[in-house]
This record gives sequence, structure tokens and C-alpha cells, in this order.
Amino acid sequence: MKMTTSEQRAVISLSTIMSLRMIGLFMALPVFSIYALKLTGATPILIGLATGIYGLTQAFFQIPFGFLSDHCGRKPIILSGLLIFIIGSLICGMAHSIFTVIIGRSLQGAGAVGSTILAMIADLTREEKRTFSMAIVGMMIGISFAIAMFLGPTLVPSISLSGLFFLAALLGLLQLYCFLLSPPPQPPYIGIEIPNLN
Repeated sequence: MKMTTSEQRAVISLSTIMSLRMIGLFMALPVFSIYALKLTGATPILIGLATGIYGLTQAFFQIPFGFLSDHCGRKPIILSGLLIFIIGSLICGMAHSIFTVIIGRSLQGAGAVGSTILAMIADLTREEKRTFSMAIVGMMIGISFAIAMFLGPTLVPSISLSGLFFLAALLGLLQLYCFLLSPPPQPPYIGIEIPNLN
């Protein structure tokens, strides 16, 4: 049994958004520890913190974002997370000190829409197609990581570290455009209070 047009649209649009976000997050990883030495106040510990802080904030905000998306709907949470990611990327791009980059990277991670996107894909696909849909998302994430590992070292000599963060913000805007241009349908039951049967 083939995927329906609605399922294909949901998986393609949402996996594309996830992939662009991954590229924006990971481009700086291969080169950050080298180029961040030029930032004011940079030390090995602070560079390490700036490199990994997005993972901490992302882990912290996944559950609250998931909870809110269950009650407010997936779309508003995804849009909010993308906007937070864009703001964080712009802060990193304009930063001259390692402390500002830490703040920006924290915001990049705080736009934690990964679990909400996966939940929306699950909402919009039939159970028998869900495993296949998640496999497509996983494949797209793997490809995105490989692209990011190539783009970072390739582009940073010509556009600098700041340019990578501005490019991440541009990719965030592209994600917003994709989401607004061809938004997947909203599951009808999201945001409805489910009675407690206990």
C-alpha cells in the first residue's frame, strides 16, 4: 500500500525542515574550536561550552515543547522554535565575544522542535506507514550531517565563522518559508483536552 498524497506531503515538508535545521546547527562544528579563538574572552573551556551548549538547551526544552504542542497544536510550536533558532543564529553571527556566542548557541538549541516534528509526522501518517516515514527522516538527518561536515570547512575560509551562523539563519528562514508555503495539515485532535479515565 502506497503512501497517500497527504502523507507524502507531510513527510517531505517536515523532513526537509528537520534537515535544514541540522545543517544550520552542525556546519560550525568542524571549525568552531579553531576560529572561535579569535573571539574576545575565548578560552578552551568556554569554546567547549559554546560548542555543546545547544545540546543541553535542546534536551531541556524538548519535553516542554512536546507538552505545549499536545495542547496548543504542533504548528505554533514548530513556528516558534524556528523563530528562536533564527534569532540565536543571528546573535551568533553578530557576536564578537565568546559569551555572546554561548547565548546564541543556547537559543539555537532552545528552538527544540525535533520531537514536535516527529510527533507531527506520526500524527499525519497511518500506523503501517509510520516506520517508513521515520526512516525517511533518519536518512535525511544523516545526509544533512554529512553535508554540514562538508560545508563548514569549505565555506569558513571565505565567509568566516560569522558567515556560517548567518547562513544558518538564512536556512532557518528557508525552513519558515517551506513550512508556511506548504504546511502539513493540522491533526484535528491536537489541542483538545483528553478526559482522564482513571
